[in-house]
Amino acid sequence: MHRSASPAREARQRPGDAKPAAMRLSALLPMAARLKLPRDYRHGTWPPESAAARQRNPPGRRRKKIFVEPISREDWKVFRGDTVQVLTGKDAGKQAMVTQVVRARNWVVVEGLNTHYRYINKTAKFPGTYIASEAPLLLSQISLVDPEDRKPTEVEWRYTEEGERVRVSLRSGRIIPTPMRHRRDGIVPEQWIDGPKDTSVEDALDKTYVPSLKTFEEEIMDAMGIVETRRAKKSYWY
Repeated sequence: MHRSASPAREARQRPGDAKPAAMRLSALLPMAARLKLPRDYRHGTWPPESAAARQRNPPGRRRKKIFVEPISREDWKVFRGDTVQVLTGKDAGKQAMVTQVVRARNWVVVEGLNTHYRYINKTAKFPGTYIASEAPLLLSQISLVDPEDRKPTEVEWRYTEEGERVRVSLRSGRIIPTPMRHRRDGIVPEQWIDGPKDTSVEDALDKTYVPSLKTFEEEIMDAMGIVETRRAKKSYWY
């Protein structure tokens, strides 16, 4: 019985399909690089791949489970770079920018607010440095600031006439733009301008190599116009 090839195999066998293959590869690479965390892993303000996070979650250590209100990625409304106002605590009523978001714990870190003092780099011979450190806040403890009157407001996701998904203030009806996404190295992709030494997307996806069944030496000989007329003498193993 004839068996039809899978769609993935047919996509690999299509000639000249370099761009979709590159797009599929770019989508699979983040999935392969995603760190697999244990079931009882406790998220903090440190990235899971950092040395500080590994020190706080050593292998085999079981910690008390923390229950977090589930919020899907589509319903998440606060991002890094947003201006928010603290609603509770010693800094209630103050406004500042969000510098870090920890979605696994519904946390946001606000610049200069909700701080506590602690020692860092403390050793047996050095007392350490006394610094101010921002503690995370829950989403229920902060509110986005309406750009129209600089007051806290509730927001919801809506769609414009062009089909763009935006955040809208429920009090004034004004759109609260999403801040530009910053990578870990500080680069903003929307503001990046290619330099003279940067490779363009067209050049990166350009197919410049055509595979063949010839050896490396045979390809060089063809490129240089060398014709080999000698033939190896027949030999027998018996």
